[in-house]
Amino acid sequence: MNNAPQRKPAMVHDDSRPALAGPRRRIELDAAAALRLLGSVLLGRIVFTQHALPTVRPVNHALDAGDIVIRTHEGAALTSHAQQARDPRVVVAYEADAIDSRTHLGWSVVVTGYARLVTDPEDLVRCRALVQPWVEHAMDQAIRIRPDLVTGIMLTADGPSDEA
Repeated sequence: MNNAPQRKPAMVHDDSRPALAGPRRRIELDAAAALRLLGSVLLGRIVFTQHALPTVRPVNHALDAGDIVIRTHEGAALTSHAQQARDPRVVVAYEADAIDSRTHLGWSVVVTGYARLVTDPEDLVRCRALVQPWVEHAMDQAIRIRPDLVTGIMLTADGPSDEA
């Protein structure tokens, strides 16, 4: 008799909805539309380098005056990287999306730009009010990402595909 605890599946997909049939289309979004979509969700992924290798972290965010704002803490890898860099700006990518796992329809936005640690006390207070941490950890730092390159795609069920 096996008395080991039974493991539950980490995630179960609901396959009861029928998948959308028919042609799909890939639509390139302009920067303004892409940023509007990015602002409609609260979770994204920040990509930066750590020890010369790409590193990805899921974070929550807010848009503020065209910048992406995230909260972080003193010991976080990105915070440490920004503090140790000769240039106070660090090149990052930021990605957010909303794609239905069943129909494969939705959108994805990628922003590339410079991230900088927020050091101005008034701006730090503003950033702290905009983004509420999702974890039980002192998130006393904030980072602003200034988008330099914004790309986005919309995946729809209308018409022929726009192949890139």
